[in-house]
Amino acid sequence: MSSSERQDPSDEAGQKRRLVIAASLSLALVAVAVVVIGAVSGGAAAGSTADGASGSATSATPRPAPAAAPPPAGVDTFDRAAHSLDEPNSIWVVVNKLRPMNPQDFEPDDLVEVDVPHTWDPMLRQEAADAVVAMFQAASDEADLTLASNSAFRSYESQEEIYDGDDLLTARPGFSEHQTGLVMDIGADSGDCSLDACFADTPEGIWLRDNAWRFGFILRYPADKTDVTGYEFEPWHYRYVGVPLATEMHENGITTLEEFFGLPAAPEYE
Repeated sequence: MSSSERQDPSDEAGQKRRLVIAASLSLALVAVAVVVIGAVSGGAAAGSTADGASGSATSATPRPAPAAAPPPAGVDTFDRAAHSLDEPNSIWVVVNKLRPMNPQDFEPDDLVEVDVPHTWDPMLRQEAADAVVAMFQAASDEADLTLASNSAFRSYESQEEIYDGDDLLTARPGFSEHQTGLVMDIGADSGDCSLDACFADTPEGIWLRDNAWRFGFILRYPADKTDVTGYEFEPWHYRYVGVPLATEMHENGITTLEEFFGLPAAPEYE
């Protein structure tokens, strides 16, 4: 072999190193390419997904807004069983031509004298007496009116003397609300229209009509309720039932105890 055909061992080793380096570079380039392609493919897929979601959101039919819920029906929270309608000592006792006092000669044990202007010395049960004094004072303070008592508690025996046989005007003994100690016949201190229907049109009568409920009183015998109560219009006859019941009746426009408590009308005695 000639000297030109012989290869220097160092040249052969260098060539091998170059081949290894080239191969390594090729592998590195391939790896970088794989990473780049993967990143591009992932971004495209994510964009496609986002576009698809956006398209779905855009194309979906919007849901209608739920209809507004109707307001809750009014709930009657007034306790109609708070007091007895039958016990003679109850401030809600209902006395009419079908519902006599029981016992018929009942007399309250807490009667007191009422310190207000009067025709005859008035007596009422303590709770009603306190309410009357407050009401008379309010009439004076608010409207410069002076009210007076024409009658209050009447016993069974007193009613026997008063009853004249006219069942539209006067209760029979044992059937009178006055016997409860919760009623006052009220008029003007001047005496104008005393115990007369014209009292309804006096300043005193108008004030009582509009304000008595604030103190726990109701006008017991309204003009349009004779077929329910059994008595003609008495714009002077005020019955104490307590502020809660008087307020409830006033706010609901119910003017008789019979109608409020669902009791039978009592136009006549049995």
